[in-house]
Amino acid sequence: MLFIFGLGTKQRDEGPGQTRTCPRCGNTTVWARIRQHQQFSLFFIPLARWQRRDLEVCPICGEAVSV
Repeated sequence: MLFIFGLGTKQRDEGPGQTRTCPRCGNTTVWARIRQHQQFSLFFIPLARWQRRDLEVCPICGEAVSV
């Protein structure tokens, strides 16, 4: 019997976020807003999701902060 399953982190783009100054690179830009969660799938069908987080990410260096 063959089972195909997966466990991983999924991200979805939610559009532009706020204009922020990055604490890591020091640039002031409009950050991207993303929604991130852990997911378990069986036969490529998502069955369970947990640890949902809303983040804003610096487009220059990739620094992320919780919203």
